[in-house]
Amino acid sequence: MSAALGLYRLQQVDSQIDHIQSRLKAIHQLLENDAELRAANNQSETAENQLKEAERLLKQTEQEVEKQRIKLQQTESSLYGGLVHNPKELQDLQKDVVSLKRHLETLEERELEAMVVVETAEKDVQNAKASLARVVADRGDQFRGLTAESETLHKDLERFTSERNAVITDLATKAIQDYEQLRKQRRGIAVTTISEGSCASCGTILTQSLQQSARSASQLFYCPTCGRILFAN
Repeated sequence: MSAALGLYRLQQVDSQIDHIQSRLKAIHQLLENDAELRAANNQSETAENQLKEAERLLKQTEQEVEKQRIKLQQTESSLYGGLVHNPKELQDLQKDVVSLKRHLETLEERELEAMVVVETAEKDVQNAKASLARVVADRGDQFRGLTAESETLHKDLERFTSERNAVITDLATKAIQDYEQLRKQRRGIAVTTISEGSCASCGTILTQSLQQSARSASQLFYCPTCGRILFAN
């Protein structure tokens, strides 16, 4: 087997390994850094916090309404209880009753508004929890699918790694070193083919003489432009 053929086979195996490792990395990121799941969690927590705040404000408003009603009842008792006979005092009490009733109406309107806010917040919580449940359910199916794919890819990786070790045993150390150096320089592609008289990687047109040199089994031939090892099928 020529050095070019051996390195070409090594390139094919390494490209498969690169693809598997890239996919495994993507799967890991999907499982560990799920932006949609985090967003659904945050939305649910935010909705619950807003509901708690709305309930707090409603309770506060209810207490203010209750206090105002007590004040109104006490003032009306003084006004209509028959204990006050002074006209000036009675007139002042009447004014107080009117003022207290007016303010009570304002507080009751606030209470109604607060109740609406609570109802809306409760619906938001329900919707957020339902959305989170859907995302979790989807992720359950996705998790199982990605986990199964990951297991298959790891088996493929073991197989290609064994195949790579077998290919390397037939190659000279110097050829492997040159190959590895080119892989670093050329984005993982150290060996390429001739396609329609051109370098399949960079597109440089090769003369018949250069193509013939690439077919030589005695030595490696490099693309004059990109520097990759050329393998002639």
